[in-house]
Amino acid sequence: MPPPQDTSVKSTVVPFDPAAPSARLRRLVRHDVLERWRAADRSAHAPHIVAVPGGDGGDWTAAALVTSRPHTAYLKIVDAVGDVPTAVEAVVSHARDRGLAQVKWEGWTVAPEVAAALGFVPLSVPLAQAAESSGPGAGHVRWLHDGEVTEPPYYGQTTHFTCGAVTALVAQAHAGELSRESFDRRAELTLWRDATNFPACEPVGLGVAVRRAWPSSPVTVLLDTERPVLLDQYPQDEQEWRAVLQRASRAEAGRIGVPIDPHPLSMTEVRSALGRREHVLLLVSLADMQGFDVPHWVLCHGAVPGALVIEDPWTHTAAGDTWVDAHLLPVPDLSLDAMSTISPDRVRGAVIIGRPARGTAPPRARGTA
Repeated sequence: MPPPQDTSVKSTVVPFDPAAPSARLRRLVRHDVLERWRAADRSAHAPHIVAVPGGDGGDWTAAALVTSRPHTAYLKIVDAVGDVPTAVEAVVSHARDRGLAQVKWEGWTVAPEVAAALGFVPLSVPLAQAAESSGPGAGHVRWLHDGEVTEPPYYGQTTHFTCGAVTALVAQAHAGELSRESFDRRAELTLWRDATNFPACEPVGLGVAVRRAWPSSPVTVLLDTERPVLLDQYPQDEQEWRAVLQRASRAEAGRIGVPIDPHPLSMTEVRSALGRREHVLLLVSLADMQGFDVPHWVLCHGAVPGALVIEDPWTHTAAGDTWVDAHLLPVPDLSLDAMSTISPDRVRGAVIIGRPARGTAPPRARGTA
């Protein structure tokens, strides 16, 4: 069914103040919904109300709480209240005015058929999430451009350190090399154990582990330094033995034929790889999106006008960030380029997984010790 035609909706946009919501908002929102809005500190995600005034310009007839991660290209409707279709179309118009790629809608209070009638499609629910994660049981997305982005499964890392393994598993599930039934915590921890530099996964070790797990999948590591990486936070003696392991990973890469390309990966090259139906595991800093300057792996798997589409296996629950934010997440090319440098030396690292070479021996079973 084609999406409904956008209509011009006169709306007003105001910041959401959880400490003092306006009387006009209180008249529209159920108490339990408002309390859920106020339960998280959403301030880092620019919470605002998109409201539609009544004909007399007084009370609002519709409103939505809208948030988004910084430096991204989407808006998320937490809930729409009052005249829901009018509220949603006001948000869509607001997103189009800002040149964004997408509007998402958390499924706390909206029925799937209502979301579908307004041009949204359901998101696949997560295969797994960390114990402390919270979020709605459903989510919906409406793209604001022509074309299609195929949806990989969403899997939230179940530890603080398995992001690299999870992004590789999501890539292979998206490529059809890993069944959803085999994608579980055992698979997550098994691949992490093979890739880890204790506890992080550095690019060479991750690339080697992916190649060992899927011998028919071409793997290229891009890392623009020959020095050990992701070690700045450790004392010198702990840096030393991790550096030994990283040198061992480089030797193993040479032995099994995983090339290490020393040039920094550009976003143009990411788009080219995606055009060849390859997957890019990208090492980024979370400073811009989440306020934490820590290294983190995300998966680049799609491209739309003005943005690259990633899967982020981690969510910041305390900020109201949920799997709906992290799944099918569009990030402008320039923003993702800025994120993809780590450490004071501005190191860039990535692992590109190519399309499997057919006619070779099948890969070993995944998810086994």
